[in-house]
Amino acid sequence: MNYNIADLFESIVDAVPERIALVCGERRLSYAELDERANRLAHFLASQGVGPGDQVGLYLQNGTEYMEAMLAAFKLRAVPVNINFRYVAEELRYLCRDARVKGLLFNRGAAPRVAEAVAELGLEFFLVVEDGTGIEVALPNVHEFESAVARQSAKRDFAARSNDDLYVIYTGGTTGMPKGVMWRHEDAFYACLMGGNPMGPPPDRPEEVAERAKAKGSIGMMTAAPLIHGAAQLGTLIAMMQGGKAVLAPKFDPHLIWETIAREKVISLSLVGDAMARPLAEALAEAPSRYDTSSLFVIGSAGAIFSQGVKDQLKALLPKVALLDNYGASEVGSQGLDAGGVAKEGGIRFRLIPNSAVLDDDFRPIEPGSGRTGRVALKGHIPLGYFNDPEKTAKTFFTVDGVRWVIPGDLARPEADGTVTVFGRGSICINSGGEKIFPEEVEGALKQHPAVFDAVVVGVPDPRWGERVAAVIQPRTGVTAPSLEELVAHCKSHLASYKAPRALHVVAEMKRSPAGKADYPWAKALALQREKEGA
Repeated sequence: MNYNIADLFESIVDAVPERIALVCGERRLSYAELDERANRLAHFLASQGVGPGDQVGLYLQNGTEYMEAMLAAFKLRAVPVNINFRYVAEELRYLCRDARVKGLLFNRGAAPRVAEAVAELGLEFFLVVEDGTGIEVALPNVHEFESAVARQSAKRDFAARSNDDLYVIYTGGTTGMPKGVMWRHEDAFYACLMGGNPMGPPPDRPEEVAERAKAKGSIGMMTAAPLIHGAAQLGTLIAMMQGGKAVLAPKFDPHLIWETIAREKVISLSLVGDAMARPLAEALAEAPSRYDTSSLFVIGSAGAIFSQGVKDQLKALLPKVALLDNYGASEVGSQGLDAGGVAKEGGIRFRLIPNSAVLDDDFRPIEPGSGRTGRVALKGHIPLGYFNDPEKTAKTFFTVDGVRWVIPGDLARPEADGTVTVFGRGSICINSGGEKIFPEEVEGALKQHPAVFDAVVVGVPDPRWGERVAAVIQPRTGVTAPSLEELVAHCKSHLASYKAPRALHVVAEMKRSPAGKADYPWAKALALQREKEGA
């Protein structure tokens, strides 16, 4: 047995077959039922020529079918590829081509976009998941998911797997086109799935994972993000590696999520920053006694800013629930835990895992307490690189003195007490008159204003300062948008004056990824266009 995700999952199935493994909406699958459906789907994929190393595109919204497909691919030593279900045809075409997918799973309602996107790609098969839309699918070698699964064998008669099998997570990040982060299963198990034991030491042998799961008993763990987001996939798999109940929502609906937490007795909720946390807080505030949240122990956020204003809002509603920032990325997995939240001077403080460091421009560790800023790095269990992109791989993965590091780009300062203050991605850092301004800290200040629902901050060209801070905000519903002067005064009470925005652009709705990440290119283009128009 290996630290292969499919091997580990099957060992847990054999240990706790009757436990509920996965809940999404009204559908509930035990470990045995989920395993059987994944086996049947794996046999179907094999009948379509899918084998070791082949990539299968998942252009799906949340549903048990998503996890069935991931596990089915892993069982064949194949690679599931997460594709944003909001992608239009051009974006879908790009990712299918970049990932070299062999076949595509998609919801019936997406059929027109799929047909437009794949005309020239030569995909070998298509599998349609019903969604009640009734849209006709005009594609070659297309199959209906449930009937395809029902016709196949439920046996586990697959070839031996390896620690070196690939798990690829496509990440959109904050800039540029999506790129696929290539993980070996063993490295992903330790770095991304926290060794199947987030609250304790990793196992000494693979068999220990199922032994621990059997001894623990079942716990409900929920992710609010869609499974197209790496954090949601990993959160779901972490629950399963513990023999727990992984809970999903068919879509992001704040009231539905609170209802599900109450029904399933969820103890932990994972989300992606304010884009999810604020709507959840406001839904709960509408009727605090409507939902039973007594089971909830912790709310954790990763992948986007979890601002202090939203934390305060949630804390007032859920005083006994721990609210935590988790530090990580598709390129590092889970790299750090909350060590005090937002620092007074900006940035968020974390306690990083072993094998982490903050390196300077010469790739040397920065002395804690020196006041110097560098880039967060990780060695040990790290990815192989980016799929089909040696150029980006060379810019992110480095070997120094025989040690291989991944350096995704977050700027940080190591503190004397052993914590690290993380300021954000250097690629979106604003340089105004020689001063570095991190958009996340300005966004956090803006979102503490009572009239601001959402905010994204970008740098725009300035003839004197090089760049100046421009804020794009979405005001709260039914509230008059604050003026630039009002927001400047507000920000100056939280930040140094040079960090306050010098331009303001109000939008009816903020554009973000389905996982809640800020769309900085969109915000910058909007700010530049409005300035050009004199708006």
